[in-house]
Parts: sequence; structure tokens; C-alpha cells
Amino acid sequence: MPNIRMYIAGAHCASKSCLDMTSIVRGSVIVIMGVCGSGKTTIGSHLAEALNCTFLDADDFHPDSNKEKMREGIPLSEEDRMPWLQAISNALKEVITSGTSVVLACSALRKTYREILSSSDPNYASRGHSSSVKFVLLDVPAEVLADRLHKRMEKGEHFMPPTLLHSQLELLEIDASEGVLQVDANQSPPDIVGTIQELLSENRTS
Repeated sequence: MPNIRMYIAGAHCASKSCLDMTSIVRGSVIVIMGVCGSGKTTIGSHLAEALNCTFLDADDFHPDSNKEKMREGIPLSEEDRMPWLQAISNALKEVITSGTSVVLACSALRKTYREILSSSDPNYASRGHSSSVKFVLLDVPAEVLADRLHKRMEKGEHFMPPTLLHSQLELLEIDASEGVLQVDANQSPPDIVGTIQELLSENRTS
């Protein structure tokens, strides 16, 4: 993987912010997480391009039955989610064991869901071993999320209806001890990607 120099808003960043990202992402998984409408796919794909690594979208792992339930405004049950999460975990395990890197867009709303993804790292143990899977939460005000979802539905761009936003917000749980990185995602994609890169660098060196 070539050395990565960070660019923010299309311009070369200042020397203080310019980072060699290679050592940060090699052999790791960066999960861009959040509720529906937070921008996971957009930011995840932009970040993967900036870091020159593979992008995966968790939506692609949903069976048709899950997508149909969500189209009808029916929240998924734990029985619906577990096979989906396990399929994602299996894919991530292949990435980690091969030594390559990936950016994953995935809601990962509950701690138990993130634990399944963290366990994709064969060397990870819930008793405290650090995982190669890192999580970045896109934080967006509820009213902005609702507006985005309505516009997205009008354009027919996604199967998730605005009516499921409330259930997703209720599911979201963040434990400070997990070390989930949080980013203000109510800004432009280049700025969000730049902020994530800086946080990843700081998190690695802290």
C-alpha cells in the first residue's frame, strides 16, 4: 500500500495535519457507524478512497427478507440481525487474517453488535485485548437525520423509511469505555473525512 498524504476540502493539508496513514490502516477495519441517514455509505466510501483500501457496505449483507421488513417500516428483530452481523464478521475475519484493510459502513448501534464485529479479529478477547476493528460514530442531530431520510425516500435511493429513525435512535448505545471515536457529521464530507483521519492518528499515538 502506498504512503497516503491527507487532503482536506481538495487542498493539501497543513504540515501539522499531513499524515502518513499507511501505518494506521494496514491490517485493520474502520467501521463508520451511526443511525440511518447519518452518511455512513458516503463517508465510508470517501474514507476508503482516501486511504486506498477496500470499502464494504453492511447493507449488502442483508438478506432480502430483512430489506423487505425495513421497506415496510418494520424494525428488525435480534433474530433478523444476528445472521447478518455474523456474515459481516466472517467477511472481516478474512480481511484481518489476510493483512489487508477495509472501511465498513455499518449501523453497529448496540455494544453487543460491536462486540461481534470486534471479535472478527482472531486475537481479540472481550476481557480487554485491543481489536483491529475500530469504530467511528457519525453524530448528526435528529432533525437533520429526519430531513435526509425524507429526501432520500422521495428519490427512491434507499429501502430504509423515515419511520424507522426513532427505533434506531433508541437502539443506539455508546459506552465511553469502548473508545468509540465520535465525529460531528453535520458538515461537508471532505471535512468529516479529514477529521476522521486526524482522530485515527491521535488514537493510534495516544
